[in-house]
Amino acid sequence: MFSAAMASLTNTPTSQEKRAQGQARRKQMKRQNHGLWDPKQRRHDPLKLLEASMRGRIPALIELKYERMLASPFGYFRGAVPVMAADLALLLNTGIVNQICGDAHVRNLGAYAAPDGRMVFDINDFDETTRAPFEWDLKRLATSLVLAGREAGAKESFTKNAVMAFLRRYRKCARAFAEMTVLDVARYQVHRLMSVAPVSEVLIRAERATPLHTLETLTVPAKKDAERIFRENKPLLARVGGSTKRQVLAALKEYSDTLLPERQHILAQYRPLDVCFKVVGTGSVGTRDYCIYLEGNGPGDPLFLQIKEEVGSAYLPYVNHSAKKSHCGRRVAEGQRAMQMQSDPLLGWTTIENRDYLVRQLNDHKASIDVEVLKGPGLVAYAEVCGELLARGHARSGDVQMIAGYLGNGESFTKAMVEFAVAYASQTEADWAALGKSRHAARAKSTSPAR
Repeated sequence: MFSAAMASLTNTPTSQEKRAQGQARRKQMKRQNHGLWDPKQRRHDPLKLLEASMRGRIPALIELKYERMLASPFGYFRGAVPVMAADLALLLNTGIVNQICGDAHVRNLGAYAAPDGRMVFDINDFDETTRAPFEWDLKRLATSLVLAGREAGAKESFTKNAVMAFLRRYRKCARAFAEMTVLDVARYQVHRLMSVAPVSEVLIRAERATPLHTLETLTVPAKKDAERIFRENKPLLARVGGSTKRQVLAALKEYSDTLLPERQHILAQYRPLDVCFKVVGTGSVGTRDYCIYLEGNGPGDPLFLQIKEEVGSAYLPYVNHSAKKSHCGRRVAEGQRAMQMQSDPLLGWTTIENRDYLVRQLNDHKASIDVEVLKGPGLVAYAEVCGELLARGHARSGDVQMIAGYLGNGESFTKAMVEFAVAYASQTEADWAALGKSRHAARAKSTSPAR
């Protein structure tokens, strides 16, 4: 094994060779061709893809997911990763495979607490993470900027400028990372976040989202003793007991084994008090999501763990690697650790009744952007941050030399991606309208009196 690893190291191409390989990929996928989108290429029905993605979910919550998707085109976009994954797979790609977030959009960047307690801002949702062409992340985040800008009432010229700013920052950072040492890339921090208004607002809100704040928000005093229990708000939050509670708590053993020894020791000092079922997000609605309330050094030391069911990434049918057979919670945790500079110290995974789960802290100084603030200069400034953070994530987890070699110094890639983002945002709006029409027809049929 050692000799094989050494042989792999000695056969690693030089940085110049990697850049040349990236440049050569322009023959496989011309940079100006990234702007092409033609819905006539589709060999699938988006509505049927969405219906298929609901299999295995809790039936009683499927309608709630559709409701959240129908709230706006951007809401639809958040829940329709399977549709975009299928669409991207139809297109030619660079073949430059990288760890991707998979669901890169403006609301999947946010603030959270680093292991040392400082507030950080980074990509923070990795349910769809896998290894795939790097540009798939760029196309999804660029499209989200257009949709978010439109929802916020920004002028179309502003949304295009935001996408340009996002891609230019990504390209500039990729080139800079390609010149840096590997360790410097791994340690790279973005220092100007507090000067970007939309981001600074998120960081300030995250400061207030403490475990004690979560304690007050999610729990109430128990009637019989001084301990607290989860506050019920069915169907969004409901306490669980009996065999389900026992299975969730038993899963902590496997989870603990996925942590580093010193973090296992931290977890061992907490005792569980209550368990609940919680509905989260848009894309995840209908999957099984549990929360455990634990107490450490007295009532003032709460810990909330989220045990979130993970299913296969929507991109897995279109890629060819071992992730198809891996534990889905592990896939998400390892993808997150690869792309983030600092991750939740209690990030891990477990299994309950043959279903895969990710485990992480719930609401520990977490906060995300409000789409309403993304208009005018705020949208452009936020887009630049997105470009820098996504470039850092890709540089940490992939081959930034090849990416930089492919992108080059010109604007052809950037202009093409703007064209794609605008076209695919309009496609998303059309798909959203089609879903609304379909759901309205289904409801009308179910409520019409029998003849």
